Amino acid sequence: MCNVLGRGVPEVAARFQRSRPVPRPSSQRGLLLEKFPLPTATLGVPRIGSRRELKFALESYWAGKSGAGALLKKAAELRAANWAYQDTIGIDDIPSNDFSLYDHVLDTAVMVGAIPDIYGWDGGEVSLDTYFAMARGGEIDGRSVPALEMTKWFDTNYHYIVPELAPDQRFTLATTKPLDEFAEAKALGFATRPVLLGPVSFLKLAKAKEDGFDTLSLLEGLLPVYGQLLDRFREAGVEWMQIDEPCLSLDADPATQKALKRAYDVLAPTHPYTPIMLNTYFGGLGDNLDTALGLPVGGLHLDLTRGGDELDRIVDKAPPCMVLSLGAIDGRNIWRTDLEKLVERLEPVIATRGRDHVEIAPSCSLLHVPIDVELEEGLDPELKGWLAFSRQKMGEIVTLARALGEGREAVAEALAASSAAVESRR
Repeated sequence: MCNVLGRGVPEVAARFQRSRPVPRPSSQRGLLLEKFPLPTATLGVPRIGSRRELKFALESYWAGKSGAGALLKKAAELRAANWAYQDTIGIDDIPSNDFSLYDHVLDTAVMVGAIPDIYGWDGGEVSLDTYFAMARGGEIDGRSVPALEMTKWFDTNYHYIVPELAPDQRFTLATTKPLDEFAEAKALGFATRPVLLGPVSFLKLAKAKEDGFDTLSLLEGLLPVYGQLLDRFREAGVEWMQIDEPCLSLDADPATQKALKRAYDVLAPTHPYTPIMLNTYFGGLGDNLDTALGLPVGGLHLDLTRGGDELDRIVDKAPPCMVLSLGAIDGRNIWRTDLEKLVERLEPVIATRGRDHVEIAPSCSLLHVPIDVELEEGLDPELKGWLAFSRQKMGEIVTLARALGEGREAVAEALAASSAAVESRR
């Protein structure tokens, strides 16, 4: 048995093995297929709702026309709809905690208690008023308070709320949102893979309250909060965690590499029964490749749309038991994918790594694309045929997984349609 952890704990390695999904029925034969599609994931999906329901619910709440109960009810409905759609279309690793009322980085700051003193938080429950004051400014206890800074999320058009950290920062588990949403999905019958922004990326994305202060120096105080979460997820029955460390796509720097090694040396071996799928996106690994492959995690997600030239090296160097999540469908553009070309590129990877150690996914969360082409009215039919939004990209993920797992003949019609659309656009 190979040792995933690389820490002399071979009995734990089996926990990191990717269990095979139950084969899906063949609509053509009505029988279970001897071959089966590869596991699939989405990493995250749009939050706003197909008819912008979240936008309208938020605006109504902010205007005082509706209460917190109505807002939270609508949010729960949107989460349930997202989980149900992914389950129906055939996504295996459905994310939870990818939903946010405003911004996932703000959610993380609130979760770990990184709430500046100006907002008057006393260590108890974090109210919606406090949360939205951090996001938009407002009044707290009769005082006018400004919003935290906002800036671009890497090189996307998404903007995130920048956490503000002080040298004497203390972290604590202030909200249980990730656990609550996992439990919410479980109660509806969906076994999800919870998503967390990783501790190193969180610290690097934060703003130092004092000039010259290195936010990475707060890592030792932050790790116990993440460890507490992993323990509670394990107790709740979570099989895999998704932890996003997009800082791995930035230029290598020794301090960040050291912080990543320290973080996962603490989190993975200490909490070994909750395997971690470590996600990086928006670029290749570059000089961080060896650092990423050396971390004691169960899986590694790769953005193949921007770092595809690294794939062969990663396949050769990755630990035998590491699951590689192949981010082959572009999660940032609106165009259909040339699936035939991808099948040809990825077939050797499947042959080398084995089906149990590969997953098919988008390059990043599907948060960055519109929801559904079918909702677009008045488009030229040919142009519409070139497009793939979030729901269509999920379909491409499932088609690609079936082509690689069952064989091209299983999805020949879908592959032909993909090729025709790409050729038409060309």
